[in-house]
Amino acid sequence: MTTTALADVSFAAGTTDLLDRHLAIYDVVITEHLVVDAGIDDTYRAAKDLDFLTVRSPLLTASMFARGLPARLRGHSPEVPPKLRLAGDSLALPGWLLLGEVPGREVAFGAIGKFWKADIEWRDVPLDQFATFDEPGWGKIACHFLVRSDGPDRAVLTYECRTGTTDLEARRTMARYWWLIRPFVGHIMRATLRTISASTKEAGHDAPSDSTDRTASPPVRGDRGG
Repeated sequence: MTTTALADVSFAAGTTDLLDRHLAIYDVVITEHLVVDAGIDDTYRAAKDLDFLTVRSPLLTASMFARGLPARLRGHSPEVPPKLRLAGDSLALPGWLLLGEVPGREVAFGAIGKFWKADIEWRDVPLDQFATFDEPGWGKIACHFLVRSDGPDRAVLTYECRTGTTDLEARRTMARYWWLIRPFVGHIMRATLRTISASTKEAGHDAPSDSTDRTASPPVRGDRGG
C-alpha cells in the first residue's frame, strides 16, 4: 500500500539522503511508499531503469491528452520520444538532471523551471550548482526513489518529491499551482510505484496484487505535518 505525507511549510531536513544534499530547505513534500515482493537490488534496478512512458492510468492518459491539446489545435502534434528515462542521452527526461545515486539504495533527480506555465520554462544548470541556485523567479523540484529492505525478498520502495522556490513571488505562484495539481501528483507517483513493482514481476518476481493489504515499514522523513 502507499502512504502520503505533505508539509506545506519550509523545512530543513536533518538526514543525509541525496535529497537533503540538493534541496534541504523546501516548501512542499509529498511521499509515497509501496511494499514490493522483490529484493532490494532488483527493486532498485527496476526503479533506476524505469521508462516513465510505461506509467499508465486512465487519469494520466487523459491529462497528457489535455496538455497536448492546444498544440494539436494549432496543427502541431507533440513529439513523443520512444522512451523517457532518468538518464541516457536523448532518451533522458527533458529538463531534468540526475542528481546522483547510491547504488542499490537511492537514485535522485531534479529540475529547475517555471512549472506553473502552460509551456514549462526549464532552466538548465550544472549539477554542482543545483543546490545553491537562487536566481529569483524560479521553482525547484527534487525527487528520489529510495529502497529499503523489509525482509527476505521484500522491499519498501519510496518515491518522494520536494518543491522549493527562489523568492517570495515564485513561492506564491507555485503555491497556487501546487494546490491545483497536488492530487494529480500523488496519483502519478502511486502509478509510478505500481509500474516499478510490476516490472520486478516481469523480471521473475511476484509483485503484490491490488487486493493485498500490506503496511510499509515506518515512513521515512515524509511525515512532517499535514
